Amino acid sequence: MQLLVAGKAHPEDKAGQAMIQQWTSFVRLPQARQHAAFLSDSDMLLTARLVQGVDVWINTPRRPWEACGTSGMKVLVNGGINLSELDGWWAEAYRPGVGWALGNGKEHGDDPAWDAAEAEALYKLLEDEVVPEFYTRDGSGIPRAWVARMRESMALLTPLFSGNRSVREYVERYYIPLAAAYTERAADKGAAAARMVKWRRDIERKWTDIRFGEMKTKSGPDGHWFEVQVYLNGIEPGAVRVALYAEGADGAPCEDREMAPGPKLVGAENGYVYTARAPGDRPMSDYTVRIVPLCEGAAIPMEASRILWQR
Repeated sequence: MQLLVAGKAHPEDKAGQAMIQQWTSFVRLPQARQHAAFLSDSDMLLTARLVQGVDVWINTPRRPWEACGTSGMKVLVNGGINLSELDGWWAEAYRPGVGWALGNGKEHGDDPAWDAAEAEALYKLLEDEVVPEFYTRDGSGIPRAWVARMRESMALLTPLFSGNRSVREYVERYYIPLAAAYTERAADKGAAAARMVKWRRDIERKWTDIRFGEMKTKSGPDGHWFEVQVYLNGIEPGAVRVALYAEGADGAPCEDREMAPGPKLVGAENGYVYTARAPGDRPMSDYTVRIVPLCEGAAIPMEASRILWQR
């Protein structure tokens, strides 16, 4: 096998400079000269050549220092296979059959013992799995298992980790909705925009006047039942959203159940009783009532980040 190392060290990164010096000394050794090389002056042109030509892309940062890992993503469409630390994009992308992974997904600081263990794991992967799979060829000289892994990597990961996908999502999820929102707000001489400005000013000026009153709960065969008194004071009920919230459990998304306004509280300015039900498959203590701003067409919480939790 041939090992190519490329990279730069910041002028103030003395440890990185020392590592490069060690590499340049190592690759000059007679026993390493035919198998390892350090590529100096790393830049985008060199990277473009590397991602088109390497078979395995090795990335071994100390978790959590991988900023993202876009270099490994570029390798995908070129048929390269990743062998990387479970950090950055690879922590999300890795699955058996598309490449190889190092580490256990946890942070271990600069523990020398862990570094040594990961180095040993890297050498073991290369010697026992990566290199044999690459050089095990059929009668036609084709590494069937390697090609299968390469195809799996390209088929599963390239559509997810590509510039095409990210640009398309930006356009569909952000740019087009933003353009539509601008058109809507600018219509009728900006009537909708003026309405939102008034709403935001009211929210900012009167938010601290909102408070919770008495809270009642009950559990039964059909789940949990919640009732809470909310005093909105100078804010109209349509300008806020009262909801029952619970964090996601075991990888499930969070729960956000809108509470329905009930009867108005006698003798209170904009005081109401809000109710909601929740399934009984999780403890009642998981749920908390919260109030957030609400306005048709407004991006919450981008345009109004206020929130009030029932304590």
